[in-house]
Amino acid sequence: MFTFRSAALSDIGRVRRENEDRALHDPELGLFGVADGVGGLPGGAEAAQYTVEQIAEGVRGSTDATPDLVTITQHVSFGVQRLGSQLSPTFGIGSTLTFGHVTAKDIIRIAHVGDSRCYVLNGRELLQLTEDHSVENEARLRRARGEVVSYPESSRAALTRCIGQPTPPEVDLIERPLRKGDRYLFCTDGICRVVRDAELAAFLSHKLDPDEILAEIVDVALQRGGPDNATGVLLMVD
Repeated sequence: MFTFRSAALSDIGRVRRENEDRALHDPELGLFGVADGVGGLPGGAEAAQYTVEQIAEGVRGSTDATPDLVTITQHVSFGVQRLGSQLSPTFGIGSTLTFGHVTAKDIIRIAHVGDSRCYVLNGRELLQLTEDHSVENEARLRRARGEVVSYPESSRAALTRCIGQPTPPEVDLIERPLRKGDRYLFCTDGICRVVRDAELAAFLSHKLDPDEILAEIVDVALQRGGPDNATGVLLMVD
């Protein structure tokens, strides 16, 4: 039998005028994750807020012992698209979404769309469990298959999938058995683009409470200019 400790922290950073990140932190439902309103589009905060609220509603309302996270996520994406038609008819709105659901069978199931991330530390090894859905990453994967791919440098970080896109997004689903000592970090790119993986591993190794660890991580992002909203949710398995 495992016990859990968790925390969530979000900071506007030192450049943005609005915090368009949202944390999904509902220990009662076993939900932990982040959403990041798509930059460059209006309504990012509304998209992220709707996303985390409706994911929680979808899991809470599921009659299955193991909720279908892919279907729930795609349904939420449709809702964001519909909201976007009201708030921003010309451009739409969008959000990233990376979240985990802890099941009664001591398994964590992670659903992922966009370029927010989920890491896990067990012992001293830090693993990035998610792949960024970006133009740069997609080009790298296609090149590995032998395709010739080019893209403008200005588009390298552009998303290839998001919540709220016109068609149902392909949702990456990852399942892992929980292990004692696991530390799962869900974070937006305001953290993972500023704080190096080796540094994250060091912070997650600290024998501190989850809120203290998150405060240390976010503080580093702020010290390095806080170029974006910085949001993290940390789940510790004891």
